[in-house]
Amino acid sequence: MRSTPRPPRTLRFALIGIASFSLLSALAGMVGLTVGGGMGLPLAWIEGSIFSSYFWPGVILGIVVGGVQVLALLAQLRGYRVAWGLHAAAGLTMMIWIFVEIAIMLVWSPLHGIYFVTGLLQTILAVLALGAWPRPFLARTPRA
Repeated sequence: MRSTPRPPRTLRFALIGIASFSLLSALAGMVGLTVGGGMGLPLAWIEGSIFSSYFWPGVILGIVVGGVQVLALLAQLRGYRVAWGLHAAAGLTMMIWIFVEIAIMLVWSPLHGIYFVTGLLQTILAVLALGAWPRPFLARTPRA
């Protein structure tokens, strides 16, 4: 059985940091949107969507976006090889959440940019952890 090399320590810590930030943000957003009554966001922003309040978007944010971050963190902290793929999925989930949110609300804020970039960065780092960066960088594949 071939062992997979571990990603560099800085890459592992960066993924833990980004996933933790995204998880805490998703949970805070869920609390603010459900218990906090929408955090002062105007209902006009979701008018015409399937949502009549911010309660269900808050639940989806916490369970889906936060849940996949929890899975990625637990897998990484417990040493499962699937962790890097889960980090990629978590980053993609964050980016999809931002796209859908903007599409429904038709409003953009700097927070959308920040969370999109964290999702993009998490996805890129996860793909690098999966071995997308060849070592050495300019190595060639031998011809058959």
